[in-house]
Amino acid sequence: MSLTLATDDTGGPEIFASLQGEGASIGRPVAFVRLSRCNLACTWCDTAYTWHFEGDNRPHRDGVTFDRKANQVVLDEADVAKRIAALGQNRLVITGGEPMLQAAALAKMLDHLPDIEVEIETNGTVKPPARLDVRVDQFNVSPKLAHSGNSATQALIPDMLDFWADDPRAFLKFVIAEPADLAEAMGLVDRHRHPKDRVYLMPEGTSGDVLSTRMRWLAPLAIRHGVRLTDRQHIHLFGDTRGT
Repeated sequence: MSLTLATDDTGGPEIFASLQGEGASIGRPVAFVRLSRCNLACTWCDTAYTWHFEGDNRPHRDGVTFDRKANQVVLDEADVAKRIAALGQNRLVITGGEPMLQAAALAKMLDHLPDIEVEIETNGTVKPPARLDVRVDQFNVSPKLAHSGNSATQALIPDMLDFWADDPRAFLKFVIAEPADLAEAMGLVDRHRHPKDRVYLMPEGTSGDVLSTRMRWLAPLAIRHGVRLTDRQHIHLFGDTRGT
């Protein structure tokens, strides 16, 4: 079994050590592995190189498509595990793309890393199979609102939103571009009874200036709605770059 990974700027697999930049574990030293392929297509996606390949006509605001061969690398799951272990971190963040599309191979990879803690970044549309689920310490679930460009039937599946609400390991992270996005986000929180101490608002943006501006008007909204606020720390530290 093998995994399809995104590539870094050298063309190698995007496996690296850094600080978690978002959500409940922000600031924590972790290893990252970024997988390729996604079942959604967010117009503002900052990792479009994981899915917006040549021939894909789904819209993206940058209007850029990527060569699939240059931006994907396929590795045996034992090889991926060895590279992760070499980073010397005790916690792993699996991101994408959409990691759940490769759940079976991920579970097999984690068999080679029995002692590592695991976070998975997911859009929340695919249920983790039992063999993977048992290894996960934290799910960072980012339901995609209307401004992402995805249809609600694809991105906001009621049964899955109920599923995450019932899992104490799941933290919701809503990407917010405009104050008007709050009504949709909080409507989902109320409808599916998500505990507000597991709900984060995060500004959309790929530059420090944009993030700081949006954080200023997001902060009072988070206070008003009784939910948490998260920055995108890695953007301030490293910019919008691969492998960070």
